[in-house]
Amino acid sequence: MIKLWMAPAGLHIEPGQPKDASDLARIHAQGFYRGWPAGEFTSFLNEADTPVYVACDAKRKIAGFALIRIAADEAELLTIAVDPKWRGKRVGQALLKATFDDLMMSPARRMFLEVSEDNAAAIKLYGKAGFTTISARKGYYPKPDGSAATALVMARDLG
Repeated sequence: MIKLWMAPAGLHIEPGQPKDASDLARIHAQGFYRGWPAGEFTSFLNEADTPVYVACDAKRKIAGFALIRIAADEAELLTIAVDPKWRGKRVGQALLKATFDDLMMSPARRMFLEVSEDNAAAIKLYGKAGFTTISARKGYYPKPDGSAATALVMARDLG
């Protein structure tokens, strides 16, 4: 069965493939101070418990992706990233919706994530998607200036 979800601006969402690793690493590095290497994405893409969802066009040019980990009745959003030229076009919102829809077919009943307290756009996206802050981890994310940002731990029920 092929899984596809609709996304804005002529994009669709489908499962990631191992050949996507370099594109995912590039997009991730554009959004985060410490991007992850392509080899790490290759490992995730080859594991059943770490599904990757990619938003792409008909030629499979990737605009963004979401990566989760499923463990028993919990899921964790490990990362989500959108190519800078696609930001503000509801791609992240569509990726989250596809993730939630797919998780309805899994044993996961709650999803967690961590987000830097200074990432206002992501916090707004997660709030709109039903996540609430449940705790904080001080000094969790390193910043380019040598300081560290607090990570907000957020959660939402899946249904």
